[in-house]
Amino acid sequence: MATQPLIQSSEVGHEPHNPVRDDRKLAPTEDLDREPDGVPHKVVGLTALFSVMLAMLMAFMFITGSGITRVAAVVLGLLAIPVLVMTLRNKSERERDHVHPSR
Repeated sequence: MATQPLIQSSEVGHEPHNPVRDDRKLAPTEDLDREPDGVPHKVVGLTALFSVMLAMLMAFMFITGSGITRVAAVVLGLLAIPVLVMTLRNKSERERDHVHPSR
């Protein structure tokens, strides 16, 4: 039984050239570093992280606390959520790619 090689020779007469990234072949309007949704991906990750941490803190305070602690958890939510949204929105605007905006 003959073994077949893992890489077989090309029958097209030349080796195919399919680069993952070749900046010389980009069109003038193409940018491979652009984040297609326009929102920096670090901001998306931070939003998810801080939202989960805040929800866990509030749930822990609400479940284990007394009446005053439960009220404090609700007040914390009413204050912290707008601050979180505003802070991450500002960070997103600062880090957004204004040279190559999303389409």
